[in-house]
Amino acid sequence: MAAADTIRDHALSLPGAWPDEPWEGDLVAKVGPAAKGRIFAFLGARSVGVKAGATREEADEWLARYPHDAAVMAYIGRSGWNTLTIGGAIPLDELLEAVEDSYETVVAKLPRKHRPVP
Repeated sequence: MAAADTIRDHALSLPGAWPDEPWEGDLVAKVGPAAKGRIFAFLGARSVGVKAGATREEADEWLARYPHDAAVMAYIGRSGWNTLTIGGAIPLDELLEAVEDSYETVVAKLPRKHRPVP
């Protein structure tokens, strides 16, 4: 199984996670009810976009560790979102952990009534 498939399957296996394609050709993983679901991962073939930190400064730790394989996401990067390259220097287990951390951060921001029960 390709790393991108592993990441996608892992993201969608998290409690309450579901796939969506809000922009043609762009698969994302969301959590929460359909009308109020929140994206926690942008699932690409060559990269995964995640909420990498509560602040831009926290998310910048990825950039320092993996300068060639981590980048600030366009448009939402100022809010702590990064794009992490799949198949580069970042080990698969760290990519999977980044997806889990992003999920947990997004779930924590959901109203209690919309949070999935693990």
